[in-house]
Amino acid sequence: MRNQFYNYITSLQDTIVQGLEAVDGRAKFVEDIWKRPEGGGGRTRVIENGAVFEKGGVNISGVHGILPQSMQDYFKVSNPDFFACGLSLVLHPKNPMVPTVHANWRYFELYDEKGEIVSQWFGGGQDLTPYYLFDEDAVHFHQVCKTACDAHHPDFYAMYKKKCDDYFWNTHRSEARGLGGLFFDYCKPTSEFSLEQWYNFVSHIGDSFLEAYVPIVEKRKDVSYTKVQRDWQEIRRGRYVEFNLIHDKGTLFGLKTNGRIESILMSLPPHVQWHYNHSPAENSEEEKLLKILAQPIAWV
Repeated sequence: MRNQFYNYITSLQDTIVQGLEAVDGRAKFVEDIWKRPEGGGGRTRVIENGAVFEKGGVNISGVHGILPQSMQDYFKVSNPDFFACGLSLVLHPKNPMVPTVHANWRYFELYDEKGEIVSQWFGGGQDLTPYYLFDEDAVHFHQVCKTACDAHHPDFYAMYKKKCDDYFWNTHRSEARGLGGLFFDYCKPTSEFSLEQWYNFVSHIGDSFLEAYVPIVEKRKDVSYTKVQRDWQEIRRGRYVEFNLIHDKGTLFGLKTNGRIESILMSLPPHVQWHYNHSPAENSEEEKLLKILAQPIAWV
């Protein structure tokens, strides 16, 4: 499975990069191939200063070795040999009417002293972080997620939407990072759902990403905006940074396993503002977004 999934994310990276370059129309992704001294490596692809995307990355990695003690404690394991691979992407558009998006799909294995697999699981998801709320965009994104989930289990969408709403929650702000989507982790094989079925599910979600996001980008990328709206985008980007550096498990895992810092922090936007005690005008579009972020809702 580790080879099967790594081959899948390698192909998916090519597909997503090509699709995003076509949408941007100007900038191209720059590739950076790197190796991890403890074992494995990855292929980072970054786009910057495009016509549509101010900054973004679509990265794959496959790493292995010994888990640091802190991560052994986190996973509550005494067998420290591991393999992990995945694709992670974040896109920060220039136009504040276009939402930021994040997605990742990953696979993990733990081994005993003999090199035999003792645990293996999939994880991943995709979520949308707008700066201005367009209900139809949220409905579209969630409908694509639901359609992909429904092909594998009738309960998956509701279950993984809730996990997403719970996970991408800035507890210190008492607000959601964005409008959610899907989040799933520790998807292990059982008698009811095999490892191959989990692979089929996760790869279906990955294959649906461009369908979920690109139509939104194409609809909003040429909408005019003001400096005030751009400032609001940069203020909200600050919340995105706060979540990634304080709460995000993927960032934590990368930093504690001597991951490649440039690839890990690729998710951070290039221009951000923090204002003391900032609050938007009453009954404004900005306030409308904050009210939605205060309590997750059902989009489909």
